[in-house]
Amino acid sequence: MIQNIEDLTQARETAAAEMKSYDCRVLVCSGTGCIATGSNKIHQLFQELIADDPAIDLQFAPHDAAEHDGPKVGVHKTGCQGFCELGPLVRIQKGDRTVQYVKVQPEDVKEIYEHTILGSDVIERLLYQKGEKKYVQPEDIPFIAKQTRIVLENCGKLDAESLDEYLAAGGFKALEKAMFQMDRDQVIEEIDKSGLRGRGGGGFPAGKKWKQVARQKDPIRYVVCNGDEGDPGAFMDGSVMEGDPFKLIEGMMIAAYAVRSSDGYIYVRAEYPMSVARLRHAIALLEERGLLGDNILGSDFSFHMHINRGAGAFVCGEGSALTASIEGNRGMPRVKPPRTVEKGLWERPTVLNNVETYANVPKIILQGADWYRTIGTAGSPGTKTFSLTGAIENTGLIEVPMGSTLREIIFDIGGGLKNGSTFKAVQIGGPSGGCLTEEHLDVPLDFDSVKKYNAIIGSGGMVVMGQDTCMVEVARFFMSFTQRESCGKCTPCREGTKRMLEILERIVNGQGKLEDIDTLEELAKMIQSMALCGLGKSAPLPVLSTLATFRDEYVEHIVDKRCRAKQCTALRRYVINPAFCKGCSKCARNCPVNAISGVVKKPYTIDSNKCIKCGACKENCAFDAIYIEA
Repeated sequence: MIQNIEDLTQARETAAAEMKSYDCRVLVCSGTGCIATGSNKIHQLFQELIADDPAIDLQFAPHDAAEHDGPKVGVHKTGCQGFCELGPLVRIQKGDRTVQYVKVQPEDVKEIYEHTILGSDVIERLLYQKGEKKYVQPEDIPFIAKQTRIVLENCGKLDAESLDEYLAAGGFKALEKAMFQMDRDQVIEEIDKSGLRGRGGGGFPAGKKWKQVARQKDPIRYVVCNGDEGDPGAFMDGSVMEGDPFKLIEGMMIAAYAVRSSDGYIYVRAEYPMSVARLRHAIALLEERGLLGDNILGSDFSFHMHINRGAGAFVCGEGSALTASIEGNRGMPRVKPPRTVEKGLWERPTVLNNVETYANVPKIILQGADWYRTIGTAGSPGTKTFSLTGAIENTGLIEVPMGSTLREIIFDIGGGLKNGSTFKAVQIGGPSGGCLTEEHLDVPLDFDSVKKYNAIIGSGGMVVMGQDTCMVEVARFFMSFTQRESCGKCTPCREGTKRMLEILERIVNGQGKLEDIDTLEELAKMIQSMALCGLGKSAPLPVLSTLATFRDEYVEHIVDKRCRAKQCTALRRYVINPAFCKGCSKCARNCPVNAISGVVKKPYTIDSNKCIKCGACKENCAFDAIYIEA
């Protein structure tokens, strides 16, 4: 049990000494992406292989101490190492040297064991390679080297389920400092001075929110974490909850101490079962060791934590809908004021921040607001995590200073587009965000700058698109998502998004009219000004941003009945190239509607009026004679 500062210091020193005693640590990425590609099997194989060697002292976690004369090897599951495109990922750590292996397969485990764990050889075919250069250490890989990690500092380096490893890395030093070297007002002032803004999308100053809760007369206050990450293509918060749950909890505890709260709730989307499991495990460990519960570290500060699983509704990412869901009610936004800082959970003053916001807090308390402000921009200090997805070479999880440009993120860190494709746009901020294009590549990404271009930072989802992407279809996809996820409480969002979706579907089906563009803009502005909640107000942004930058594609769909990206099925025109056609008749035989005619050994033709655009002809042509006309 850790009952006071002395016990905490001793536990930290013991854990650090244990960490240093390892001769080798095998760090297997156990983020969701790597698990999907088989990392659990690889972890198991390492355990079995090393356990069978009588000369090796196998340790599964720092607390598994055993008497043994052989080399001490630890096999650990870490959080997301970031390089999701190249999983399963394995790091072999010996002293100050770490070898990063990518695309590790079960058949590679024995070779890694014999050459890198027992020996000092590096298996070059498993290294990350860019051009002719191969990279051994993860810090040297451009994808990682160009990042600034605060929130993700421990992800990929520590056993995500080990409290001892977190303590060894300095865990709970920030809580200790806040409780015994600062008073509550000083803690709040430090967060306010740092300029930390909510990373959930709104960008509201965290310190200001804490101040508003602290000055409420109601003695019962709550601290709530929004882990309901529902944006398509976003997985930042999930990765933090999976990879460094103790840091999130420590940040929440500091907030609770500052505003005099004794109960905290983490609201996690049900689609994140691993996040739920690791958070529950972390809470159980902390309660067992005395770092959660009553009279923490021998003080008068008591704090209890609870996990709530969301039911998968996107609208529950909105503050008032989230608190309603925790209470057991239907997750629907309410009219404001009062705001959550005044009447939040069970109508009590509530600090509500997202995962990334809380994960920034320990570092700010330890190193100070002035240090934090040296990173990022004046209006948006610190870093931001992003999930890179789409047509990009290096998909994965990154963290960069606020104010970084799209060019730095997409080309320097992300490695550019796949297969040499040309960059077209990036959807940022999810279904509530907008599209940025080539002309925005050098615009600094912060909360305020992107608003000028009908976009928002949002939670940090970033979908990169090449020239084969139809921007009208992109707008239709996000509007479909938003309309489907509308709670239906307010008419502008419920009916407005439905009408916008109907128009967009007509356009991609080749049935649009020019006046539809004006109607879309009119509806979008109406929803923005009249919707009840922030999610509703931002729902039209994907349409507005694509209309602003890709209006010509909308016009082409309507006037020319043409999709230049060849993605809209109804606008495709299949054509047979007579120069390549051998007259084999295979296409005609595979056509389900008899739209193809001709004479054997002579070029065939497709009747566009009969063609249903199924693509069977193109798929079955052995001579690549059939193409889609743009």
